[in-house]
Amino acid sequence: MRWGFLFLVSILLSISFYVWESLSPIKETLQIQLGFSSTEYGLLISVYSIPNTILLMAILGGILSDRLGIRKTGLIFTLFCTAGALLTVYGASDLFRNGGLGYGLLRSFLTQFSPELKMMIAGRFLFGLGAETLNIVVLKILVKWFKGKKMALAFAIMTIIARMGTALVLIVSPILIEARSGWTTSLWFAALIMIAGLVLFVIYMYYDSKYRHAGESSANDERFDIKDITTLLKNKAFLYICLLCVTFYSAFFPFLSFLPDFLHNKFDLSLRLSGMLSSIVIWGTIIFIPIVGWFVDKKGKITSLLVYGSVLLSLTHLLLSLSRITPFLAMVLLGISFTLVPAALWPAVPRIVDENRVGTAYGIMTWIQSLGLLIFPYFAGRITDLANRGITTEILESGAQNLDYTYTVLMFACLGISGLVFAYLLRREDRQKLNHILALPEMID
Repeated sequence: MRWGFLFLVSILLSISFYVWESLSPIKETLQIQLGFSSTEYGLLISVYSIPNTILLMAILGGILSDRLGIRKTGLIFTLFCTAGALLTVYGASDLFRNGGLGYGLLRSFLTQFSPELKMMIAGRFLFGLGAETLNIVVLKILVKWFKGKKMALAFAIMTIIARMGTALVLIVSPILIEARSGWTTSLWFAALIMIAGLVLFVIYMYYDSKYRHAGESSANDERFDIKDITTLLKNKAFLYICLLCVTFYSAFFPFLSFLPDFLHNKFDLSLRLSGMLSSIVIWGTIIFIPIVGWFVDKKGKITSLLVYGSVLLSLTHLLLSLSRITPFLAMVLLGISFTLVPAALWPAVPRIVDENRVGTAYGIMTWIQSLGLLIFPYFAGRITDLANRGITTEILESGAQNLDYTYTVLMFACLGISGLVFAYLLRREDRQKLNHILALPEMID
């Protein structure tokens, strides 16, 4: 049954990734149709992380998954994801823009922002409230059913299926915005499949309760102690993993949100071709991550993989920002980087954390990661606007001038280099203090 559970929750995660990335292929369309600036677009991406950082929901969600259990926690936060996806598309829809429910209220305050932007921000906020805890729940499900049983391979398969959602949205959304029903079809589709994801989790709940793992109740019965967090934060290896996580993912996901528009502007590619080229990053992950997962199970070498992946990430951003070498090469390198680091990073946590604290550990890790996902999309949008003063939506629509993303991508390169530093520190800590626990293959029961 554990393989069935793996595929079921991986599809759910794939859907959440599709919804999360559903705005990036249509950035220019949002600017033209709704009048958003790059800064406002960056704010729309950043707000996803507010509940998980300022409200500490990533940490609380991890604790809840340890205390309430996987099923209850997963259902609650999948409902948040679904509500958020529906509100996001409602804010962009003609139904709302023509004076629908809430339009007058949102127009009455913070008048510097449009009602459409504010409603979509509310939707992204709710989606972010649910999505990161849902990710933690899925990770706990894999640890629960696969610890000591090819866990790194299970993480790899989960990543393959989940990243298909990201790859598909980069291809499908530019096509759906040209549908006869209007450009918002792409966002309606995202909301509908999120509803399907909710149904999938209900199915998982039924079968998980039917084939309940014998050790689940003992972990959930223990009371939470604040020392659980302080103990984790005193673990240098865990801290380096968290810092690598925030720098790597801040250099990747916010960049991916701007990537199709970057390729469109720098290399004069169509939006559809830019989306397809961006998806190479994800397809590369899908092809290579099973090999990396198998390697981690058999050989270990986690810290080495983290160092190599961080090097490739930094190199990719430098190539894209400072040269006009074919972007195909950069996409391949970025895909390999995004294969090496996640395949090694997430399975490393159960090796250094007790199983009944894995949810809390992933919660802290997700909270720190969310800080980066909150800050850097806004910075990226702001830097882009400052570098392109005087370029209006009318100029963009006419095609008379393109946006310059050089300084934006250089910011992401600096994040990648910072991640490389933390990967090196983790490697040194593992050798000096942990007796090479991250370099050893997984123990098989």
